[in-house]
Amino acid sequence: MLGTGHTAAARSWREWLLRAVAGDPADLQIMYGLDGRRRIPETTLDWLPGYEGSAPVRIGNGAAGQLQLDVWGETLGGLHVARTAGLADDADSWRLQKALLDFLEGHWDDVDNGLWEVRGPRRPFVHSRVMAWAGVDAMVRAVEDFGLDGPVDEWKVLREAIRSDVLTRGYDAGRRTFTQFYGSTGLDASLLLIPRVRFLPWDDPRVVGTVEAVQRELGRDGLLLRYRSSSDDHVDGLPGDEGTFLVASFWLVDALHGIGREREAHALFERLLGLRNDLGLLAEEFDVTTGRQLGNFPQAFSHLGLVNSARILSGHPGQTPDARPRARSASPRSDSVAP
Repeated sequence: MLGTGHTAAARSWREWLLRAVAGDPADLQIMYGLDGRRRIPETTLDWLPGYEGSAPVRIGNGAAGQLQLDVWGETLGGLHVARTAGLADDADSWRLQKALLDFLEGHWDDVDNGLWEVRGPRRPFVHSRVMAWAGVDAMVRAVEDFGLDGPVDEWKVLREAIRSDVLTRGYDAGRRTFTQFYGSTGLDASLLLIPRVRFLPWDDPRVVGTVEAVQRELGRDGLLLRYRSSSDDHVDGLPGDEGTFLVASFWLVDALHGIGREREAHALFERLLGLRNDLGLLAEEFDVTTGRQLGNFPQAFSHLGLVNSARILSGHPGQTPDARPRARSASPRSDSVAP
């Protein structure tokens, strides 16, 4: 919103966020109702077959009760971006941020469900740890850039501890890539976000190697899976396969641009634009075999990826958020075909 000049909307979103997450930092959820409600129970509607037999049909989202540690980093990063952009700030906001960081300090190394709301066992996901680092980094920068109060020296020690842990346990030097979680044989498209949050620069060999490995191992007909569901004994705890994930493919556009492969980035972006329907809308996924859009439709996450890639490729990134949004699907993996 900030990067495209919608300052009033960004301010309203920030105010909504502060209201929704206020309270005990340990109770921070990965999603809330539009009215801020915390209870979003999931129910399976067994009597409905689903579009083209794509059962189960669900309402609500059981992932609302999951632990996803990246949310703390994303919230801290988002509030820092808002402050940097000059949106109204107050002491209550900073107190909330410090409370969130206090929780993160004691829990950043917990196993969690990760970015993709996996329903398998909790794992030490690399993306979760990187986003924890990003949250601490945002707090350090807030003190240094705005003179806010806080034990910045302690936060710097914490920031370095998380960084060292990720670099030591989350990187496979033999394969020249970060992995989906510590000890994993699989990869994850979210690894492409590592340089986006300043954890490592784009020209770092570990970043370049990760981009190349993700493109090679998660690529399907030029587009990108978010992960291979069969890796690590079905990491997501769900049966079956899924289509290429469109926001992940836009992340690949940004990553190719970041490591200097600009021609490929532009070509992939143009191909993704060609997948839109007659109204310019995108679903969550795309089936390269049938040429059909899959999953939740329309999907805000896909369109956010499109907008951010357009800004990056045009040379006008503006305020680049430190994190992804939480406007998320109302179900876990879906194989339904979009209208």
